[in-house]
Amino acid sequence: MKLSVVVPLYNEEASIKPFLEKTRSALSGIDYEIILVDDGSRDKTVEMVEQYADERTLLIRFKRNFGQTPAMAAGIDYADGDYIATIDGDLQNDPEDIPAMIEKLEREGLDVVAGRRLKRQDGFILRKLPSSIANKLIARLTGVYIHDYGCTLKLFKQDIAKNLGLYGEMHRFIPVLAVLQGAKIDEMDVRHHPRRYGQSKYGIARTTKVISDLMLVLFLKKYSQRPMHLFGTLGFFGLFFGMLINLYMIVLKLFGQNIWGRPLLLLGVVLTLGGIQLVSSGFIAEQVLRTYFESQDKKPYIIKEVKEFSELRRQGVP
Repeated sequence: MKLSVVVPLYNEEASIKPFLEKTRSALSGIDYEIILVDDGSRDKTVEMVEQYADERTLLIRFKRNFGQTPAMAAGIDYADGDYIATIDGDLQNDPEDIPAMIEKLEREGLDVVAGRRLKRQDGFILRKLPSSIANKLIARLTGVYIHDYGCTLKLFKQDIAKNLGLYGEMHRFIPVLAVLQGAKIDEMDVRHHPRRYGQSKYGIARTTKVISDLMLVLFLKKYSQRPMHLFGTLGFFGLFFGMLINLYMIVLKLFGQNIWGRPLLLLGVVLTLGGIQLVSSGFIAEQVLRTYFESQDKKPYIIKEVKEFSELRRQGVP
């Protein structure tokens, strides 16, 4: 099979029929499959999929809502295509851009083609402005210069997609994760339509999550194989400034002053030790989480049901 299209779904009942119709039309000349991952929807998303699915459709149902990243990970795990595309199911991304992305990937020998939303149809204050700032910050800090990290529409070679290691909410940093594998990546302009179905699942509250994930990505990119360069540097500066404070306190003590309970002493000790412990604990916890999943082949999601709509596929026939 040439192409697998992975589509995370959460309460998208109104968009299922037009999405499937448009995707089938756009990919009519390609050997493809559509993998719909229902992320614990509470509306009639599953019923609509069952009504309009065909022999090229696979439905994966989660037992509860796990989030967009685990939904993408599950779809990629089940994908059989040489190329794997990820796309939202609300039709803001346009499936008609996928053939052009395949052509670009093959023509230029790329591993990943990332979509860049042309004339993005979202609100400026709550969506476009924070996204623009985040894109510039991520590109500057990671060195992976993609203009639109938030665009779900992306195309991968299978080996890159299967080894992304998607946990938590890391889907925003997929280009960085791909580059960590040595992938050759480029972007192309894609269409972006106003939302016609359902409601946005994202808001300004996601900013803190993006910042937290950015810290992790920077750690993985720069220090995952040499963590002592990070922790040793932090420890050195903490020890250095701690010794300066202690030396200053000793001098004051020698001059007969009472140093116990001085705010400067307490602040220096608490901030130095507490800061290093908190940051170190966060990074170590993330590494332990990855080891837990990967060493035991565990997944960050629980599947309730995998439903195929083709007798040939159930028999293992492409």
